[in-house]
Amino acid sequence: MKSQDSRMKLKYAVVFICIVALVIIEKESNIISRVSDKLIQRQMPQTPLDYNTTTTTTTTAPNGSLTFFQLLLSKLIGRKRSRSTPPDAGYTDGRKHILLLATTRTGSSFVGEFFNQHGGNMFYLFEPLWHVERLLTAGAEASNGTLLAEMYRDVLRRLLLCDFTLLERFISPPPEDHVTPALFRRESSLSLCEEHVCSPVIKDVFERYHCKTRRCGPLNLTLATKSCLSKPHRAIKTVRVRQLDSLQPLVEDPRLDVRVIQLVRDPRAILASRMVAFSSKYQTWKAWARGGAVPEDDEEVKRLKGNCDNIRMSAEVGLSRPRWLSSRYMLVRYEDIARYPMQKAEQMYRFAGIPFSPRAREWILRNTQTTQGASGIYSTQKNSSEQAEKWRFRIPFTLARVVQKVCGPTMKLFGYRFVDDEKTLTNKSVSLLEDRLFH
Repeated sequence: MKSQDSRMKLKYAVVFICIVALVIIEKESNIISRVSDKLIQRQMPQTPLDYNTTTTTTTTAPNGSLTFFQLLLSKLIGRKRSRSTPPDAGYTDGRKHILLLATTRTGSSFVGEFFNQHGGNMFYLFEPLWHVERLLTAGAEASNGTLLAEMYRDVLRRLLLCDFTLLERFISPPPEDHVTPALFRRESSLSLCEEHVCSPVIKDVFERYHCKTRRCGPLNLTLATKSCLSKPHRAIKTVRVRQLDSLQPLVEDPRLDVRVIQLVRDPRAILASRMVAFSSKYQTWKAWARGGAVPEDDEEVKRLKGNCDNIRMSAEVGLSRPRWLSSRYMLVRYEDIARYPMQKAEQMYRFAGIPFSPRAREWILRNTQTTQGASGIYSTQKNSSEQAEKWRFRIPFTLARVVQKVCGPTMKLFGYRFVDDEKTLTNKSVSLLEDRLFH
């Protein structure tokens, strides 16, 4: 009986010692934090993994059970992780990665500026996939949609990780020693126009953060990589990703914290804008606009239908909220942004998990209320609410009716109202936009 009492007392003593040890160690949290960080780093694999899927390696006692110190240390490391690591964060250190997906003439250059103008914490790239499309569609790969989609995804992944080496393979002429003067629309990225990235060959007086007033020399992609790595958030705007589901491996990459924003616009407005911006490619549509029936079996009409179907199918994937896109997809209509630019920008920033910077707020205010005429097809200075309605006076009803017929399912999904005659089309008091929440 006495020996049983002695064993019980010994157990209680061990438990008491454990509790005291935990209390003492908790009071020395700073020291413990540093020690546990080092231990985690030693056990961390070379390829970053998500905290939720990474297990800590521990050594067991000869009999297969954990020693008291190992149990204690494991508990402390677990506490540190639960305090400092939000769920689903992986090893991204709070970095956010934004993909703005759109098609041409949806206002994506304008919306992309919401992030480009964020300030020093944002690394923004404008249409880097232009180089990939230009090279691959020039050869036999043009007919291989799967190859294009995979290459787009791989290049985007590398760029979000601040690796420009894969993109270099598509730039023509090829960069020499990672230096190129040929990066598409380089001036549209403030990050690529900052003083420490610009080549010192040409130095002009410039207004801070307005790239067009600085004439940079050839871009050093090594410096661009350093600049990218120094910034906590990265955003890429592209009109070349056809289907959202092709990005699943990228979104699931534990090294990234990707948020996808899909920008859509009324297909009738897109056609009207393209007929102006890309006049030489839309001669057939312009001829139809001058009069005559539109043959629905024409290749141009089929191409329009294909574009609308791609946009709709991509959005349907996002709006179905598959597990891999949980809390990572947002659909936004250009017309809503045009009407409420500040409110929608705040929503996009909130969705991305990034503070809405005063600099971005000021840019939006300055560039959505301008009374001056916009210049250039990629201009981002406009009265946004008026801009969203201009197309209604540029496209004849005959073409609007064709768009409604071949793009009907897409228009219904996004809440765009149909018109039955020319008078309704040009009557601005009649809204062509249904109130919708895409959540």
